[in-house]
Amino acid sequence: MVADVNSLDIQDGFWQSKPLEQMSQKEWELICDGCGKCCLHKLEDEDSQEIAYTRVICRYFDESSCRCQVYSTRKTLVPACVILTPNNLKDLPWMPSTCAYRLLYEGKNLPAWHPLLSGSREAIEESGNTVSGKVISEEFVHEDGYDEHLVRWVE
Repeated sequence: MVADVNSLDIQDGFWQSKPLEQMSQKEWELICDGCGKCCLHKLEDEDSQEIAYTRVICRYFDESSCRCQVYSTRKTLVPACVILTPNNLKDLPWMPSTCAYRLLYEGKNLPAWHPLLSGSREAIEESGNTVSGKVISEEFVHEDGYDEHLVRWVE
């Protein structure tokens, strides 16, 4: 399950001093800011390879917590679900520019609203960087209609 910010001593700023590939599973999970953008359906332009985000989200996404309801079995239930690792970050150009994993991979700092810095989920919600309240479950949208739900997220 996704780790809680309060479940680990974060005073040492492990994310600033430890490479992603050396993090424990608990530390790795704490890097997730809980925005939910990775759970969105995305469309790729075949010619330009440009990624377009939709507001259509995986059926297992819990909007109230901004977390997966079936986290431990997500790959079994959704075979196309990507299990993020330090080794596959370079191969995922669709990760949002605000993604904490992507930022750290690129040698950048976490934003002030990240729960590891702010100490709470409220900061990310106030910043507008979660999908909460802005999405529709894939259960209610035919796959051919995803292009009717294109959005541009706060970056």
